[in-house]
Amino acid sequence: MFKKILIANRGEIALRVIRAAREMGVATVAVHSTADADAMHVRMADEAICIGPPPGTDSYLSVSSIIAACEVTGAEAVHPGYGFLSENAGFVQALEDHDIGFIGPTAEHIRMMGDKITAKDTMKKLGVPCVPGSDGGVPDYETAKKIADDMGYPVIIKATAGGGGRGMKLAKTADDLEVAFRTARSEGKSVFGNDEVYIEKYLTTPSHIEVQVFGDGKGNAVHLGERDCSLQRRHQKVFEEAPGPNITPELRKQIGETCAKAVAGINYIGAGTIEFLYENGEFYFIEMNTRLQVEHPVTECIYGQDLVREQLLVAAGEPMTFGQDDLVLDGHSIEVRINAEKLPNFSPCPGKVTAFHAPGGLGVRMDSALYTGYSIPPYYDSLIGKLIVHGRDRPEALARLKRALGELIIDGVDTTVPLFHALLEEDDVLTGDYNIHWLEKWLETNMG
Repeated sequence: MFKKILIANRGEIALRVIRAAREMGVATVAVHSTADADAMHVRMADEAICIGPPPGTDSYLSVSSIIAACEVTGAEAVHPGYGFLSENAGFVQALEDHDIGFIGPTAEHIRMMGDKITAKDTMKKLGVPCVPGSDGGVPDYETAKKIADDMGYPVIIKATAGGGGRGMKLAKTADDLEVAFRTARSEGKSVFGNDEVYIEKYLTTPSHIEVQVFGDGKGNAVHLGERDCSLQRRHQKVFEEAPGPNITPELRKQIGETCAKAVAGINYIGAGTIEFLYENGEFYFIEMNTRLQVEHPVTECIYGQDLVREQLLVAAGEPMTFGQDDLVLDGHSIEVRINAEKLPNFSPCPGKVTAFHAPGGLGVRMDSALYTGYSIPPYYDSLIGKLIVHGRDRPEALARLKRALGELIIDGVDTTVPLFHALLEEDDVLTGDYNIHWLEKWLETNMG
């Protein structure tokens, strides 16, 4: 096992990794920008080192600064968290060139799954069901029109290198196609430096279901069930639960085994998530995230496993501590993402936290780097905490979430907590009767 690791991230995920490492007796190094000098992850780590000014490009995204921090502190490996450099194959390669370990998948797997066309082709070959669409990139509008006309509308144009909802444009009819095609290409070029796009059939009322997988890099892999992440705003998840309220044990076993077999087939190492659209009893692959997900705690709750601990183990060459038969689903878990944002427009709301109290009690977990007196900087993602609850079943988890939200105190800044109070009064949320379009429509009606 590593003696010391560096965490190339900030906020609650940096704290999450520090906690797992400390339980394993592994020393930690926190990196931070000048804006994060007083951040909780800096206080909690065994060592801390400043790597640059506030802009992410000059600090948390600076490969050379992070490598220098490893060399100065003697860190043997890097945990990337999520976001920033977590899915950057060039970063992984640079670490390897400097004999520094990466606590995550190989550069090859990151490249493979980072390109949406390559990922889709790979998954098809591995037996994973995919959304109907173009075979590879679409070079021009004329080709796009022929494919869309043959497939039928609506269709969605996606940037090959896209992610987080960027570079995705919907064409409901043939009249919408040209603008959608050219806009997706333009956005792909400006945001990701790649204007290649592809076309997929647009499913009208799907759920967003993702399967947690874990491999040891030696051909062994397991799945840890699925999560339903359908409550989204602008393709950003806000409410996640496991297991999916509409997924039967038979479907869970079927899609889970398919995913585990696929990642075992490519000798995948570490945590990964295979994301699907689910409609009318069918799963359709959309992408694979080659990192730990923001919503990983709900999976940890229902399976009783520490995914970060397992990441460290396999990255150090040690075997996984569980097999598929050891993974028994227990109860239901829900996570809500709490952002420093002002409703109803969801505009960022940085500022000083004048009071903070985390809820507690049985089955309640609060992953946050907040503290009273902390000033939330304006330079980074507005996520400031994740409230996770676990109950014996879904009704108990929902009741526990409502109680925990009532205990949570965050004063001094606006947050999205009122949104979750409101959602827990909606029958569709209480029954699990929602899809990926539900929240957008609800927001238009209730906060438009």
